Amino acid sequence: MSDKKMMIVPSGLVNKINENRGDLSQAEFIEFLINDQLGEKPKELKDTTSAEIEELRKEIRQFMQEVEVRQKNFVTKEEVSAFQEDTKKLMKSFLDFFIGYGIEFNKKSSTNDLKDLSKKLDELENASSEESGREVKIKWKNT
Repeated sequence: MSDKKMMIVPSGLVNKINENRGDLSQAEFIEFLINDQLGEKPKELKDTTSAEIEELRKEIRQFMQEVEVRQKNFVTKEEVSAFQEDTKKLMKSFLDFFIGYGIEFNKKSSTNDLKDLSKKLDELENASSEESGREVKIKWKNT
């Protein structure tokens, strides 16, 4: 069993370690940082040649380029939120239009207008019946 000891560090440093350690434990991450700073290779890389490491770097660069190309096909959060806002504005303008149109279209005509129109139609009907010749009858329904 390996010896373990405790080290007291500021909480800000612990937070920084936790934010950046990824899948590594805190101890593994600190060991990695110390080995990297001292120039030591990790145990897994001691048997690895520099050609293999360079090949891995090339693969990673190629992968990152492919990711960048794929990301160009996706929409950003800002674009999605702008689209949502524009859609809301468009829906509001449609709603305003149709409500306004419905109000104007369904406006009740005053009864005086209907009475005047009915009188004129009756006068036209009487005038046409007095004249000889062609006869035109207009039927009107009051609703």
